[in-house]
Amino acid sequence: MATAVASALALVLATSAGAATLRGGMGGPAGYGNLVLQPNDDDFSAVQNSPFLINFFGYSGRSFFVNNNGNISFGQGISSFTPVPFDGHAAAPLIAPFWADVDTRCSGCGAVYLGSQSANSFTVTWNNVGYFEENGSKLNNFQMTLAGMANSGDFDIEFRYDRIEWTTGDASGGIGGLGGVPAQAGFDAGDGAHFYSLPGSFSSRGALNFTNITNVAGGEAGVFKFSIRNGAVLADGTSPATPLLPSNVTNGNGGPGFGFQFQVQQNQRVFVDPIVATGYDFEVGAGSPDILSALFPDLGDPDGYTIYLLSDLATPFATGVGAGGPPFLVDFAAIGGVSGFRIAGIDPALGLDPDNPNAFVTGLTFEVTGPTMVDLTQTPIRFDTDSTVPEPASWGMLLLGFAGIGGLLRRRRQAPARA
Repeated sequence: MATAVASALALVLATSAGAATLRGGMGGPAGYGNLVLQPNDDDFSAVQNSPFLINFFGYSGRSFFVNNNGNISFGQGISSFTPVPFDGHAAAPLIAPFWADVDTRCSGCGAVYLGSQSANSFTVTWNNVGYFEENGSKLNNFQMTLAGMANSGDFDIEFRYDRIEWTTGDASGGIGGLGGVPAQAGFDAGDGAHFYSLPGSFSSRGALNFTNITNVAGGEAGVFKFSIRNGAVLADGTSPATPLLPSNVTNGNGGPGFGFQFQVQQNQRVFVDPIVATGYDFEVGAGSPDILSALFPDLGDPDGYTIYLLSDLATPFATGVGAGGPPFLVDFAAIGGVSGFRIAGIDPALGLDPDNPNAFVTGLTFEVTGPTMVDLTQTPIRFDTDSTVPEPASWGMLLLGFAGIGGLLRRRRQAPARA
């Protein structure tokens, strides 16, 4: 079965809006290292050498290309200026902090640099770059660092966004740097299976907001970090064992809950995992597609789960779900999907640990026919056992300790899907 990362990574809201400080002190005319590309529109660099081995979803090597249009690639350079949705079928494996139509030929525009702050890392900086066609009225300032780890082939990725003023080049349908087909950020492994896009990709409003959000709990706004281990993204959401962080902490009727924002495609199951509770309310926001099915984990609860629709909390929709063993699947498609439901009846004696990233991973499918953004809120129903299970007093700690969303592409009826 081909698996694929969900088309977006969940984000944690930064403690305050702002922007990231770019890494500097790397020499060169701007402090970001050497000029790697002359002023151009859609060029890519000569092959560049990495100081460490890169093991990335089947690619293994020590070389890469810097592409003017906001990304790096492995095996070949890429000149495409209008982003296409990541689906695992890129022409070459690529990592993109901001794939859009960058133009550095304009008066007052900056340039693209390659430098390093250590012997085992490299940093590419798109410093005050304009957009096609030779437009410098709005400038973007962003950066990507890859840092090798002790284990051969393992590395970390860091995106930094200092200023994002435009999202779209003129040839991509943009007007004044906005609209049309906006930028995409994330990666495509080019292996037919693995890919993701940051939430906000393909939306001018969303991409402009990259400077104000982060996927690092309690971290600096505008900074995104991902770890590649054994050739794959650590906790990338490709399976229930590797879910990701939630988008934000929300305040619901039952107290603090968790908000998620992500993109889904047809037949895609998305896994979410909040902290421990005796139940959870799941609800999509206005304009989001309805939930078609929910797949719950087997916790060994002999009574199973009880499911309610949020529109009728007095009448159970299903009882004893999973009491006799798998499947732990509830199908809402027969009633046309639902905007929200409650799962109740989780035995508090199970004492699920909120620091366990696999405490309650739930798979959801949605009523969509193509890539669609989803706003999902998941609110725990809490039960005070007076036990030693940690309470959610420190959101920063808990956000590091549990997982949120990820995706496993599957047919709605469990047949394999091609990413």
